[in-house]
Amino acid sequence: MRWLICIGLAWIAAAPCASAQEPTPEEPTREERLVKYLTGAKFVGRYTTDKDDAGGAKPETYTISKVEKLPEPDRYRLTTRIQYGETDSEVPIDLEILWSGKTPVITLDNLWIPGMGRFSSRVLIHDGRYSGTWSHDEVGGHLFGRIVKD
Repeated sequence: MRWLICIGLAWIAAAPCASAQEPTPEEPTREERLVKYLTGAKFVGRYTTDKDDAGGAKPETYTISKVEKLPEPDRYRLTTRIQYGETDSEVPIDLEILWSGKTPVITLDNLWIPGMGRFSSRVLIHDGRYSGTWSHDEVGGHLFGRIVKD
């Protein structure tokens, strides 16, 4: 079993106010664009596990129904339906989204999720796709896919 919440938005990287410049009052901030884009987004892709010598990628889907920016810097609450293997559940989770230049990166560090375990991940978003690494207790691997907006 593993856990990952991922986000993506290709247009964040291309948006003028995603740079170091301050947005004008009529332009939404990158945080506001992130919240708007992620609400209702679906991440459809595959994941691997390091211990799978055959390297078979299995399907995964994450549907983000709601996103809220929290008062703390770089913190967001995502309500996400997670579907992979035999797991199918919706949970709200507070997590950190850091920026590498213009690129959002989901960052989980040994995060405890009740009923699921501890998770760490780094997931980078670019050009309508996501990719990264994940670990859940003693298991880990890679993940990748595309971002679909309903």
